[in-house]
Amino acid sequence: MAKDYDLVVLGAGTGGYVAAIRASQLGMKVAVVEKENLGGTCLHKGCIPSKALLRSAEVYKTVQKSADFGVETSEPGLNFLKVQERKQGIVDQLHKGVQHLMKKGKIDVFHGHGRILGPSIFSPSPGTISVENNDGSENEMLVPKFVLIATGSRPKTLPGLEIDKEKIMTSDEALQMEELPASITIVGGGVIGIEWASMLADFGVEVTVLEYLPRILPLEDEDISKEMLRAMKKKKVKIVTSAKVLADQVKTDGDKVIVPYEHKGETKYAETEKVLVSVGRAANISDIGLQNTDIKTEKDFIVTNEYYQTKESHIYAIGDVIGGLQLAHVASHEGIAAVEHMADGDPHPVNPDMVAKCTYSSPEAASVGLTEADAKEKGYEVKTGTFPFKAIGKALVNGDTTGFVKFVSDAKTDDLLGVHMVGPHVTDMISEAALAKVLDAAHWEVAETIHPHPSLSEAVGEAALAVDGKAIHGG
Repeated sequence: MAKDYDLVVLGAGTGGYVAAIRASQLGMKVAVVEKENLGGTCLHKGCIPSKALLRSAEVYKTVQKSADFGVETSEPGLNFLKVQERKQGIVDQLHKGVQHLMKKGKIDVFHGHGRILGPSIFSPSPGTISVENNDGSENEMLVPKFVLIATGSRPKTLPGLEIDKEKIMTSDEALQMEELPASITIVGGGVIGIEWASMLADFGVEVTVLEYLPRILPLEDEDISKEMLRAMKKKKVKIVTSAKVLADQVKTDGDKVIVPYEHKGETKYAETEKVLVSVGRAANISDIGLQNTDIKTEKDFIVTNEYYQTKESHIYAIGDVIGGLQLAHVASHEGIAAVEHMADGDPHPVNPDMVAKCTYSSPEAASVGLTEADAKEKGYEVKTGTFPFKAIGKALVNGDTTGFVKFVSDAKTDDLLGVHMVGPHVTDMISEAALAKVLDAAHWEVAETIHPHPSLSEAVGEAALAVDGKAIHGG
């Protein structure tokens, strides 16, 4: 028997379940279809578990330096199984929270694989969802007015490089490691690769990073990349940029994995216990019934308009499946905007220039808006201001003075173009800059904000002053 809904959401990751909640708030009858666990990749295989491990690594490193704070302890030990237990406990608690939210919103949850059907006895247009239930029971038919595709993404690999899930892993398998390797090669120096490099180095693992492009964190401001490189080298992470991994020649030899790569015209080799492949993520768009619709794809991503409608106007798509910024908080806001558009509301589509981007390594990196190079490429005449954490009292008190805050402004109008940070707790501080962007603030307006003393946020105010050469504590 078919069940009627106002909205069926395919995928209950961060974007999907947030969209379902918003639709419920708007009075829609909603169902979500999820073949794995509510919360999706972010909760179970990405954001949350990786940050839990990063926090344990940070604590371990801090305890090792406790004597610097006058706290004398015996040599700290690392129980990695307990690290993993703590991570799983956090995931389980948040998973229960999402389950509660579904019940609170009276949202029906179908555990299985959903596929979009073409025109049928249930509906004259594509969009009926056939759910292949995980428990093996008969398929269920859901007939919605609207469909939201939020099926997320999975880790990519390099052509010719086989993931054996033991020696050669993606982040999915790395999160489940029961013991740490003595050494690891990380292929890819983007956000995920650098987070893992930072974490594993702090845990005492010998880390090599091979990045194809000329610098790590290639989407961040060049000054941020340089500072992160310096910080990683201080952790004794070996980083090789402009390194082309010869994927089809990677081989296992006993307890080592040998990774050949081309660098400066020579073939070199990284030999480590394990390899972590971190080269981006691919959209989950196969086997969900797109062939039964007129939905268009481009470069393996679903094409939508600014309100996240596909070519089938009653079928929307959000999150990693549409490309762009593949971030959980972006997917959430896209989901809300899509649902509000379905309800004839006044949605606010995501503007990439207003989105804060974060790297949760140690040190952290965070940014919003244009880099200095991007701003110049777009024709802006720019002026910048930079202020280091080493001149901030709270950073000295905390024992971490790594990094700086950088402002990029339009020299003609004073409009704020971008803010870039690297250092302690900058992923928390970037929201001030994101709000400034949303409010179309000038750097001098941020400078006029009274930042509490002592606080790390003083670096934001000082960097804003530095744009006009007015930093109070600058040298």
